[in-house]
Amino acid sequence: MRSNSGRGLQPNVLGTFDTVVMAVAGSAPAYSLAATTAVLVGAVGLASPAALLYCAIPMLGIVLAYSRLGRLDANAGAAYSWVGRTLHPALGFISGWALVVSTTIFMVAGSLPAGAMTLAVFDSGLADNTAAALLVGSGWFLIMLLVVLGGARLTVRAQFLLSGVELVLLLLFVVAAFAHNGAAQIFDWSWLGFHHFEGRSGFAAGALVAAFYYWGWDVTSNLSEETRNSRRTAGLAALIGMGIVFLLFETYTIAVNIILTDEQIKAGSANVLGVLGDVIWPGIGGKLLIVAVMLSTVATLETTLIQVTRSLFAMGRDRTMPAALGKVHRTWNTPWVAIGVVGVVALGLLAAASALGSVTEIISDAVNAISLQICVYYGLAGIAAVVAYRKVLFRSLAEFFLGGVWPLLGALFMFWMFYESLSELSTAAITIGVGGLAIGLVPMCWYWRKGSSYYRPAKLDATRAVADDTSYSDSAAAARTTHTDESLATDF
Repeated sequence: MRSNSGRGLQPNVLGTFDTVVMAVAGSAPAYSLAATTAVLVGAVGLASPAALLYCAIPMLGIVLAYSRLGRLDANAGAAYSWVGRTLHPALGFISGWALVVSTTIFMVAGSLPAGAMTLAVFDSGLADNTAAALLVGSGWFLIMLLVVLGGARLTVRAQFLLSGVELVLLLLFVVAAFAHNGAAQIFDWSWLGFHHFEGRSGFAAGALVAAFYYWGWDVTSNLSEETRNSRRTAGLAALIGMGIVFLLFETYTIAVNIILTDEQIKAGSANVLGVLGDVIWPGIGGKLLIVAVMLSTVATLETTLIQVTRSLFAMGRDRTMPAALGKVHRTWNTPWVAIGVVGVVALGLLAAASALGSVTEIISDAVNAISLQICVYYGLAGIAAVVAYRKVLFRSLAEFFLGGVWPLLGALFMFWMFYESLSELSTAAITIGVGGLAIGLVPMCWYWRKGSSYYRPAKLDATRAVADDTSYSDSAAAARTTHTDESLATDF
């Protein structure tokens, strides 16, 4: 069959439940809470639940933007394709490049805790050993690399196991947390207001970290070419996944503020959940939540690999990056060249990270740098959705609000966070975040000059899609397949 020819990603492999699992795993609930709670509390203190709440509102606008753009173009490149076809190809490339860089950085920020948590299960003292954590984390990364290489179905099966156990443990402990007798502080509804933020810059700092919490749900869009009825499924799964992780993030952050003291949060900066587990259930609780964090981290390494390799695949297919990146394995139907390249680069970065400092320092700078890049490509996607649907926004109040106002406000919020945070972050975080984006100008200019057809895009036609919601994505997919066949006939 054509789908097994090795010339394209295999269609119709994933269903709605599969993509919901991927959306939840992409946001990595346990990992985000363990590795980032101390960063968030350090930035805004008791306002941490409010930061998560007020970042979730504009983030939902971006989820809506992705959902609507996905109805027009089911593309593994997601924002890379959509922004290029609505705003400008250069902005589209920057969107794709921002995702590639942020996910590559995450290979370090994610592999380190995966190694540290694995070591902590056996000996908590080993968790602070950066070299040992990198070695074990690299092992987990290689395992996930092989799983992703094996195809989308194998990837989802692995997620069922990893994320299933993680969510069961998280739900068990969130119930135990609110039944716990000891409390460092009494919950106050002001924690969900603006009172505890230290001005506008303090709010921006908290929101930037909160954006990292939610990041990852958009893996559903990168899997759209492999999903059944993807024009509907990818957006719905992202919305459900976002709702699940929001509830987990809010409840656990409130529990941390209630049960743990500031000293305990700082002492457990690399794994706040482990400290929380020990307080709730002395002896075994910390170990169980460490297992949850380990599984969550490994799971999100897998979804991150999906995102970066599918994005590079789309870029290689469009010849905005080396055409070999668009080559698909004939048996596994996966972009094996892109997967191999990501593996080599990530392992190189992991080796370099051993000289950069402690686990906590590396994670803190990486979180802030990634958050800057998230703001860029999420913000551009929000603007792209409004532009793509501009001719139909006034057909109803719901269309105007859900398709115009909310995605636009989400986009503006992302850009505002980016701007406000530049004056607050460390030099290392800004250098990694902004410098990583700037490097993308080199391949962009090179392949633009070589005449890639990506820089002569066919505009997305929302008017046609709304009028006849049937074949637009199918025709786009056929065009991509034709282009890929022609490319692979002449390029390796």
